[in-house]
Amino acid sequence: MQKKAELYRGKAKTVYATESSDFLILEFRNDTSALDGQRIEQFDRKGMVNNKFNHFIMNKLEEAGIPTQMERLLSDNEVLVKKLDMVPVECVIRNRAAGSLVKRLGIEEGTLLNPPIFDLFLKDDARHDPMVNESYCETFGWVSKENLAEMKRLSYKANDVLSELFDKAGLILVDFKLEFGLFHGKVVLGDEFSPDGSRLWDKNTLDKMDKDRFRQSLGGLIEAYEEVARRIGVSLD
Repeated sequence: MQKKAELYRGKAKTVYATESSDFLILEFRNDTSALDGQRIEQFDRKGMVNNKFNHFIMNKLEEAGIPTQMERLLSDNEVLVKKLDMVPVECVIRNRAAGSLVKRLGIEEGTLLNPPIFDLFLKDDARHDPMVNESYCETFGWVSKENLAEMKRLSYKANDVLSELFDKAGLILVDFKLEFGLFHGKVVLGDEFSPDGSRLWDKNTLDKMDKDRFRQSLGGLIEAYEEVARRIGVSLD
């Protein structure tokens, strides 16, 4: 599959057309951003690590019966994916309190959330991805009630699969975001799952092993990403 015209350049990935109307190529760059893209830095190997990390996780989710856009790796930093009609809403699962939840409600960071919380956010950097609910999605036509219900079901299923995977690797899956789209009318998991869009803490030390190391200027970003990848079995060779 050949890479054609650039279609979209995001904060950390570039999307390219192919000769097929059903497939795209995602290029994972070394860019890392925070504050809705206001702060951007480059880190060697990051694109490769996130690409292979995402490929590994998507395969695990496929094995568990969750449909994803993943097709195959093309190179260290490129992957072939199905072309989805993306839903402009992020699904967030929270297993422990962190990030915006702590800021909004004053809950102590790390508080166990049982059952896990399901949140929705409109994808709109200019408005800082405002929090929305299921009524907004239906009223504004972002996604049908039936497809949103399927997105929620798949998000919780992914949480079950991934919480177990990371737990066995000595890590806590604190929270994560997922994005979905439609492929020939079917709800399919898209975008990526990596430490860029999730919070992962070491079970023993509670050290942060995700993009919070960049957001909070803790250092050691790539080292943390590679350590997480190693623990869960991602080959970075």
